[in-house]
Amino acid sequence: MPTTSEARRTVIIGGGAVGLSLAYHLARRGAEDVLLLERNQLTSGTSWHAAGIVGPLRATPNMTRLAMYAGELFPRLEAETGLSTGYRVTGGYWLAQVPERMDELHRIAALGRHFGLSPDMITPDALGAALPCLSTDHLHGVMAVAEDASVNPVDLCMAYARAARTNGVTIRENTGVRRLLTEGGRVRGVVLNDGTEIRAGQVALCCGAWSKRLAETAGLALPLQPVEHMYVVTEPRPEFEGFPVLRDLDSGVYIKGDTGKLVIGGFEPDAKCWNPDGPEGNRPFLELAEDWDQFTPFMEAALKLVPALEHTGIQHFMNGPESFTADTRPLIGAAPGVNGLYVAAGMNSVGVMSSAGVGRLLADWIEDGHPPMDAWEVDVARADPLAAAPAHMADRMTEAVADLFTLHWPYKQPKAGRDLRRSPLHDRWQSQGAVFGLTAGWERGLYYAETDEDRALPYAIGDQPWWPLAAREAARMDRGTVLLDLTPFTKLRVEGAGALDQLNRLCPAQLDVAEGRAVYTQFLNPRGGIEVEATVIRRAPDRFDITTAAATRWRDLAFLRRALDGISVTDMTEDFCVIGVMGAGSRDTLRALAPEWPDMPFGHARTVTVAGVETLATRLSFAGELGWELRVPNDDAPPLFEALIATGARPMGHYALDGCRIEKGFVHWGHDVGPEVTPLEAGLGFNIDWSKDFTGKPALEAQRGRLTRRLVLCQVEGGPLVLHDEPVWEDGRIVGLTTSGARGPRTGLTLAFAMVEMTDTPLPDRRFEIEIAGKRYAARPLDRPPHDPEGKRMRA
Repeated sequence: MPTTSEARRTVIIGGGAVGLSLAYHLARRGAEDVLLLERNQLTSGTSWHAAGIVGPLRATPNMTRLAMYAGELFPRLEAETGLSTGYRVTGGYWLAQVPERMDELHRIAALGRHFGLSPDMITPDALGAALPCLSTDHLHGVMAVAEDASVNPVDLCMAYARAARTNGVTIRENTGVRRLLTEGGRVRGVVLNDGTEIRAGQVALCCGAWSKRLAETAGLALPLQPVEHMYVVTEPRPEFEGFPVLRDLDSGVYIKGDTGKLVIGGFEPDAKCWNPDGPEGNRPFLELAEDWDQFTPFMEAALKLVPALEHTGIQHFMNGPESFTADTRPLIGAAPGVNGLYVAAGMNSVGVMSSAGVGRLLADWIEDGHPPMDAWEVDVARADPLAAAPAHMADRMTEAVADLFTLHWPYKQPKAGRDLRRSPLHDRWQSQGAVFGLTAGWERGLYYAETDEDRALPYAIGDQPWWPLAAREAARMDRGTVLLDLTPFTKLRVEGAGALDQLNRLCPAQLDVAEGRAVYTQFLNPRGGIEVEATVIRRAPDRFDITTAAATRWRDLAFLRRALDGISVTDMTEDFCVIGVMGAGSRDTLRALAPEWPDMPFGHARTVTVAGVETLATRLSFAGELGWELRVPNDDAPPLFEALIATGARPMGHYALDGCRIEKGFVHWGHDVGPEVTPLEAGLGFNIDWSKDFTGKPALEAQRGRLTRRLVLCQVEGGPLVLHDEPVWEDGRIVGLTTSGARGPRTGLTLAFAMVEMTDTPLPDRRFEIEIAGKRYAARPLDRPPHDPEGKRMRA
């Protein structure tokens, strides 16, 4: 029989860099009664064999914020503990062998400069002059980053541990955890390998490759896969003293100096999966067998870059396990389905470097009940449970590891691990020429091909080859009808006594409307930030259907379940297909299939029989045209689809839809808005009912008339490819970043949303420049959307 040895406020599982950093930061926050459990010895899992590269510059703002903190914390730890971490700033270089890579580096450099780093674009000859031991003839360009550094992973962990203990954390080694204890939808503690129970109000899984099995004991599926990760350490040479960090991106190779030696590693395609629950899984300081067949391409690439390696011996071949995720981004935060359970795992071989920022992020999340920043990019709640299946993860590892360095083409689609989720209409969309892409785990038509050439469009860093196809699809809405695959959208039902009152307290819009009304709104946090963007249909006095984005399904479900007391929340996402019927001809199309088609105002929903199929028709339009969304049970979707196609309606893809929504000034959660953006900042104050009480109202009242920043829609001259996070300049300084962009398929305009600082100058009089891939483009803020600004087409 299990025995309870003790009770703790917080238990951390895992004594590597991430778990120890979390313990340290919890202690710094004043958290008491924190216990860290390590199954063997501290660092003995994967931290001990990490390469120790510390790179503060990442590809996105939030990842850069997380990474930059290491440069502040690691020296501070030495001062606090008296222990050296081996941290030293060496500088580094990102190498490009092809011209397309320079577009990516210019974008990253602009972001780095915005955050106070000093990336500089230099020539290969300049790199050769700085490092004469390099051969640079094959390089196209170089980005130098003065702040790149290295650290000794084991020394860093020992400093974390000493500082955590000094501040009251208890650390126990040789204490393995068998499973998590859960009850009533929340974590209650852990069961140790010897059967002892430790009760805890909060548990944090920070055990890297071993996190997935423990998460499963609490019903949490983590798309996490350990693989064999290899590097070699050379013999020392005088010219390797003080060697910087090199990232030879197009070869997948990294090189760093180590006391006159070189550490050479790489991120390989077809990475070899490793089983942490197998016979080797519990061995501390595990080294796997050398595999020169796997590593030789990296050694050859390093030899091409550093010819002296031909005459340099190899002192050590390191092959150890590292855990990677399906999308090569970490899994951090509150488990969506288990209250009190937190995760920080799947560091994708940058766990030591990331440990500082991740530990602080998760400590604040645990202590405050919410993250200190918009953490959606790394939020564990984004993870599709189906992605955790072993077969899917093994498939993803054929490219996910290499994705760290491979060229990140705009709109690049994964090849491995596809067909995770398919609409029941998948074959029908395919028969219409769909070229599918992965959107939030679903296969969805990006555009529709009419020729073989359409199906084989190449990637590009400038004008996108699919732009003409998107324009062709969108043009059909001017007079005719298009069909949109909206099935992936999240579909939730909320019902029960008091549902209206509780939902009304979460959102600024008024939900006490007539049955059949559809209300666009946001669910807010106490700070006024947008946690959920939704369309809410009142179906009965205390029954509501809520539609949100596909990518936020598990996050939104968790938010509502935690926010609503005694109210049922049911996920109906996979029970129904949704077909968007949009365009000037959509009313005639539907009347031809439904002789008793009702005269339905915009923002209303009705149950209507269309082509003999009972559908819930909602008059809404993310495309900004006359249109309806038809929701039908899966089995009834094929005959409805065939009937719509028979009328002459044609499909329109996701790319065209995204361009159309920006032409209409419609925002997208996760890009333009999120938990740090309020409705007033986003220009969504039009549906706030100030007469009622709602979460976040005091914060919004404090903002009224006193906004310090605002989301604006800009027209960009020169036709660049706008993506997101590009700096916005005004009068010689950066005043914001873009949030999303597109080429308008109906207007032909290049458009961008940007969050910019407010000034005394009226917005229509301001003139911006947006820095994109090393060039600046004039951008004019628009006071209304460029397509159908008065909404006459949508409300016709």
